[in-house]
Amino acid sequence: MVYDISALRALFPALSGGPAHFDGPGGTQTPRPVIEAITEALANPLSNRGQVTAGERNADAIVTGAREAMADLLGARASGVVFGRSATQLTYDFSRTLAATWSPGDEVVVTRLDHDANIRPWIQAAERVGATVRWADFDPATGELTLDHLRAVLSDRTRLVAVTAASNLIGTRPAITEMARLAHEVGALVHVDGVHYTAHALVDIGELGADFFVCSPYKFLGPHHGVLAARPELLETLRPDKLLPSSDVVPERFELGTLPYELLAGTRTAVDVLAGLDTDAGGSRRERLAASLAALHQHEETLRTRIDQGLAALDGITVHSKAADRTPTVLLTLDEAFGAQATQDASRFLAERDVYAPAGSFYAIEASRRLGLGDSGGLRIGLAPYTSVEDVERLLAGLELFLKSVGSGHRIPPREVRADRDLTPALEGAPEGVELGRGDVVRGPAQQEP
Repeated sequence: MVYDISALRALFPALSGGPAHFDGPGGTQTPRPVIEAITEALANPLSNRGQVTAGERNADAIVTGAREAMADLLGARASGVVFGRSATQLTYDFSRTLAATWSPGDEVVVTRLDHDANIRPWIQAAERVGATVRWADFDPATGELTLDHLRAVLSDRTRLVAVTAASNLIGTRPAITEMARLAHEVGALVHVDGVHYTAHALVDIGELGADFFVCSPYKFLGPHHGVLAARPELLETLRPDKLLPSSDVVPERFELGTLPYELLAGTRTAVDVLAGLDTDAGGSRRERLAASLAALHQHEETLRTRIDQGLAALDGITVHSKAADRTPTVLLTLDEAFGAQATQDASRFLAERDVYAPAGSFYAIEASRRLGLGDSGGLRIGLAPYTSVEDVERLLAGLELFLKSVGSGHRIPPREVRADRDLTPALEGAPEGVELGRGDVVRGPAQQEP
């Protein structure tokens, strides 16, 4: 297993200027192969799908290739992969379609942990047909959404459970497989928001028990659009609103209008980039994805451990990401002693030094409120495949410097420092056999920014 972070980072033009990106949960940077695939799709003949002209054949090949790639990534069948403008749009579309089968007195379960895109569409759909919404809580002290939380709101009237596979705010990964089993036992369908999860784990929608699974390629190195995966047999039972002349076959009956062919070409390539993260991996694309995402997990766990250790050494910081099973995503807030807007100020302070860790609730407004953070949320640190040890050290150095500056009242000018610490501690505990890349093995002072 080899994870060559230096070679990987060289694929990203956006990293050439030196910024440290911890904003991956909101959207990753784009590797050059994806950019080139989008360009190539637009540079060659392109038309509506068909088999007569070169443009028609190119469009059809792009769609087919993208479906096959996403099926490999999600452990799905290509005929069950639906493309849309965004995960939010797809969830709204399916909420309206499914609500047409509900009656007054039926129940829909949503959770306090979820992004609002997996809450509000279901609430609004339920309201339109007179169905009842039941809320599954989570423990704000631990960040855990447990089976007991779900059991408390299930009944023989439950028609759908909408739940996240991983919180985009605090990283919590609920036990989706067991939750799906509970939902299925009462006859409910399960709609899983996998937008944050897919960037960090190998997905198998069958093993998860997800009847519907949505994700967004731009969270895992691809372009901006949404994907939904489901069993083709289940999709066959659903009748969405559609234009009379448009195709009624699955999955096309759920895809409104002409697909963004160039973006689908980019998505196919993004999956191939993910499959190549472990440069020693071989076999089918699905097998290479399994090996590469395992290597990514170890890489991110090493960095997350260093972040956890570094934050624990800083006074005045509260970490809200505490679940036993979570993605490499950390939400923190600063004590009010540093000022009412200290958390937002810290984010701006870091951004001035080209360390991008945004602050907010990131549309997980119910979770933010349940944590006692109101609508403001906190500062979110999110790792991506290209995150390096040096990035982490710059982040920790910047937070330490901010705390010192607000404590002393001395305003430190932007770009005054970068991480000048020994990076050796960050490499301790690196998984055996994982090559972090020579660019990460820095044992002397890091160079100052100009």
